[in-house]
Amino acid sequence: MPELPEVEVSRLGVSPHLIGNTITQVVVRERRMRWPIPEEVSKVEGQKVIAVKRRAKYLLIETATGTLILHLGMSGKLRVIEATTPVVKHDHVDIVLNTGKCLRLNDPRRFGAVLFQAPNTQQAMFNNLGPEPLTDDFDDKRLFSLSRNRKGPVKNFIMDNAIVVGVGNIYANEALFLAGIDPRRAAGNISAARYKALTATIKQVLAKAIEQGGTTLKDFAQTDGKPGYFAQHLNVYGRKGEPCEVCGNAIESKVIGQRNTFFCTRCQR
Repeated sequence: MPELPEVEVSRLGVSPHLIGNTITQVVVRERRMRWPIPEEVSKVEGQKVIAVKRRAKYLLIETATGTLILHLGMSGKLRVIEATTPVVKHDHVDIVLNTGKCLRLNDPRRFGAVLFQAPNTQQAMFNNLGPEPLTDDFDDKRLFSLSRNRKGPVKNFIMDNAIVVGVGNIYANEALFLAGIDPRRAAGNISAARYKALTATIKQVLAKAIEQGGTTLKDFAQTDGKPGYFAQHLNVYGRKGEPCEVCGNAIESKVIGQRNTFFCTRCQR
């Protein structure tokens, strides 16, 4: 599933092709997505794209008459291609531009979304979101304060979008390893000093992933490009049974909150 860095790289990749250009048409071939695509998406036709923003894992394409909200779900991919490019299976939505190009959403599993948000309104999914992890609003004092009396695992705590948005499974595993915190520990039993370290490593792993993903930006303008995913070095995620690169101990795995969790019992306490 695309996580925050993948979505941010998608935003960086498509923005130059959208901002300042006019949406001439929104072509919907399949309305049955995570939520049915509303007829209102056509309200952006004839409008210039003012900005392309991201909130959590949602992309926001802003115009004067409203905002298109895109979510990639588990399998969605965005490409900027010539509007005349032949459609292939699972090409569900085209946002056609006056430049002759289009932003095409391909989503085999249809867990993605394309929604419309009228000016001065907010879709319900945004109402209870926590701060963005790469902003100053996300700090260790807030994280420590919200963790008090919480008995659930710290990994679930930092993956809660009401606490902080966009810390998905891969990056939660990696941040906890770098902070030396066992993901199974109760969130309320971790000290302020260790939350300070964890806040820093969350920011570190997400920023590094976005930087690494920048090498894929050119793919957004290629018909056969596969943007949204990129190679990166992972310390623990997906490495069950392999030696820890720090201490040599075998990486262990356990399901926490219905997600595979990877950790080193020697480095993480």
